[in-house]
This record gives sequence, structure tokens and C-alpha cells, in this order.
Amino acid sequence: MFLAIDIGNTNITLGVFDIKNGKLLPVPKKVWRMSTIKGQTSDEYATMMMDMFFYSGYNAKSVAHVAIASVVPSLNSVFEDLVKIYFKKKAFFVTHVNNGGLKFATSNPKETGADRIADAVAAYSLFGGGTVIIDFGTATTFDCVDLKGKYIGGAIAPGPAIAAQSLSIKTAQLPQVEMKKPSQTIGKNTVECIQSGLFFGYVGLIKELILRVKKEMKVNRVIATGGLAELISCEIKEIECICPDLTLEGIRIIWEKENKRMKKKAV
Repeated sequence: MFLAIDIGNTNITLGVFDIKNGKLLPVPKKVWRMSTIKGQTSDEYATMMMDMFFYSGYNAKSVAHVAIASVVPSLNSVFEDLVKIYFKKKAFFVTHVNNGGLKFATSNPKETGADRIADAVAAYSLFGGGTVIIDFGTATTFDCVDLKGKYIGGAIAPGPAIAAQSLSIKTAQLPQVEMKKPSQTIGKNTVECIQSGLFFGYVGLIKELILRVKKEMKVNRVIATGGLAELISCEIKEIECICPDLTLEGIRIIWEKENKRMKKKAV
């Protein structure tokens, strides 16, 4: 099996891929999620991961390779140790250098998050050029891949959860609310008012950014991923496809390409 790990600011997503006839199958056979806790040790994370494997009927010893995309630098060494101790493997990390051949047309590729690199690689592999990827995570990110497959940049906005949390923290009387689609725009109480502002406000934000992106590049397809993709995308007709495991698939594709490149280099 191949294990892909996406370390985000809010959640850590794990996906296992089967290997058949020496090749990785394209879709993860199992996906798990756990909360990102920056103070956790490698042993604590490993305990949770081993439980996930065990109770899902998978043997962790069957993992042949591990690849990671992380946007939490403080956890990189934690997971590097975890993979070395518990899986007896050396972890592969997605970076602007280890990127599966992705070409950048940005001013500073080093700034690009590993998750955004994985999303761009997966999107181009699956859908071709002229693709816009909207990732509804802790931050809402737009990533743009041009017709030639170059990553040309995008946009970043605070995610709905951050906005909801900020309202609760920075105001004396506004509560933390669940992000959901309200039945109407005009709320009848404080919770409904906040939910309306968050939901329809983000729908408007996404639509406006898509409109402006289309004025600056040729767009053949707009796809979405991330935890809130299904909730928000239902209101945005421009989003043609929801790919919940896009980042994990990108990690897989990048590892395969980099592994093949290193084998050729070694010959």
C-alpha cells in the first residue's frame, strides 16, 4: 500500500492507495481524518494512526511508501520521525522542488503551499490545462493552471470557519455558529443572520473571483475540493466538479513522477 498524508492547519487527512502489478491505483481505497494538534508528539499521532489502520482492517506493515504534503512546518519533523519509527520508511515531502514536474509562472515558487502544488498537479493530470481549483479548507484558495500546464498563481481568502471564529472572538455578543446554508437570506435571529452572512457572503466571494479569473486566463473547467466544497458548490453553477480527495491524488501523482525520475537518474 501507498500512504498519502495531507497535513493542514485544521485537519490531517490520510489516504491509502492499493498497489497492483507494481502500479498505484488512482483512487484512495480508504481515507481518514484527524485534528491537527501542533503540540502532539510523533508517538501520539502514531497511536491514532495505528488505531485507524487496525479498526479499519488494514495492516500498517503493508505500507510500502509514504508521501506527505504539509503546510504546518512545525509538524514536518514529527511526521518524519513517525514514518521512520512506525513504518520503517523514509517520508517523501512534496515541495516546490519535489513537485512532479510542475512548471511555475509565479514570482516566488517557494511560497506555494505543498497542498496547492498537489492540487495543481492532480487537476492538470485529471482535467488538463485551463483549470481553476478552489480548495475550501482553513483558507479558501484559488489555484490556476494555464493551458500549457503552468501554475500561474491564484488567490487566498480566509475560510468560512476562520470568519465565524473571528466574529465570535472579536465581538461581545455574537456566538460561534455552524456553517450551513440558511433557509432564507434575511435571518430572524442572531445565529441565522451570521449563517446568512457567512454562507451567501462566501458564495458571492467565490462567484466574483471566478468571474475575474476568467477575464485573465482561458478557463476550461472549475473544480472544487476541501471540507466545505459540497456545501458551497451547490450554489455556484460555475463549479463543474467536486473532487474530495484531490490533494491526496496529487500527492500520489507527484510521488510516482519523482520516484520514476530518480530511478532514471540512478541508471
